[in-house]
Amino acid sequence: MIRIRNLAVPFTERASLEDLAAKRLMLPPQQIAGVVIVRKAVDARRYHGAPIQFVYILDVKLEGKVEKKVLQKLRRDRNVEEAPVPQAPAPIPAPHLERRPVIVGFGPALVLERGNDVDTRHEDIERFWQGGALNPQSNVQFGEGGAGTFSDGKLTTRINDAHMKDVIEAFVAAGAPEEIRYLHKPHIGTDILREVVRNIRKEIIRLGGTVRFGAQVTDLELGEEGVEAVIVNDEERIEADVVFFGIGHSARDTYRMLLSRGVAMEAKPFAMGVRIEHPQSFIDRAQYGENAGNPRLPVADYALTYKDPATGRGAYSFCMCPGGFVVAAASEKERVVTNGMSNYRRDSGIANSALLVQVAPADFGQEVLAGMALQQELEGLAFALGGRDYFAPVQTVGDFLKGRSGSTDFLTKPTYAP
Repeated sequence: MIRIRNLAVPFTERASLEDLAAKRLMLPPQQIAGVVIVRKAVDARRYHGAPIQFVYILDVKLEGKVEKKVLQKLRRDRNVEEAPVPQAPAPIPAPHLERRPVIVGFGPALVLERGNDVDTRHEDIERFWQGGALNPQSNVQFGEGGAGTFSDGKLTTRINDAHMKDVIEAFVAAGAPEEIRYLHKPHIGTDILREVVRNIRKEIIRLGGTVRFGAQVTDLELGEEGVEAVIVNDEERIEADVVFFGIGHSARDTYRMLLSRGVAMEAKPFAMGVRIEHPQSFIDRAQYGENAGNPRLPVADYALTYKDPATGRGAYSFCMCPGGFVVAAASEKERVVTNGMSNYRRDSGIANSALLVQVAPADFGQEVLAGMALQQELEGLAFALGGRDYFAPVQTVGDFLKGRSGSTDFLTKPTYAP
């Protein structure tokens, strides 16, 4: 196999990747046996009148025994090389355990999930968004698949680990689109994610795991050598050698319980803020210019960051959802929380992102759970300001920047429900 890097192709190009690879390698098309996309990104910089381009990394299989000749002919070309042989990641050590590990919050063993299965959970969330009661145990934060199930489904991380390929392959095997293997900014979308997490659960069960819903860990038993058992729903005792808490951001009652049991914790910086919405066409024009709206181009996204020179404090966009919705993500009664969500096609016509500012223990106090208390205080204020019925307060960007409210000249209708 030969790897071609940085193959820039105008987005309007209609030739096949096989023909483009043949041209790049200076070969007749019939000598191309196959092409695998390793990475695909969009370059929309349009400098010096250049068109928007797709930029590929391709692995090309050749007919016959000509690979060495091609590599020799193009030996001075830094973007053509022998394709690397995939290296298997180092095996993870498997310690001997008397009892199987317990996963709190969803994972590959005895899974204890306080919320409902994904289908029941979807019904609970839709009912809430249509003005029904909040279910504190089954909502955008709690339930099968966690908060990620009702999000944009972005698969981006700053971690560079050989096991990431295994994660991607597991998603594909569970029903995610195959393009997540190579897209520069892969995403699944909440509509497909619901199917994916359902299939992952079925695979866990097929492999011998157990998944239990409506099973909240309410206490923890610790001995001289570590954990001994977890207590479920205040009544059932499950012995365990290892307990992994993948409980996410919002399980505040669980954090309080762990702290009361002497589990080591420390306060950490985090970020908080608001959601901003715009017409998707506005973002597309900013990115693609006159080509905005072309069906061959993905809907555009953005990332913005700013660091205040006086304080060193950062503000930035996060979890940008092209063609998505702002959703009600409360998990506690009398609190308002927002999040962003997109379906796979990202076709709502409206873009949104979080606008966040860094906060640190110096801002909210040195007690371990002081940051959590700040979150609850502001979520309670938002609940009151919205009318105490889970409506969210909303204002124009101009009013927000000027510290006032009352304007109604929105560029788009707010998507938050109820």
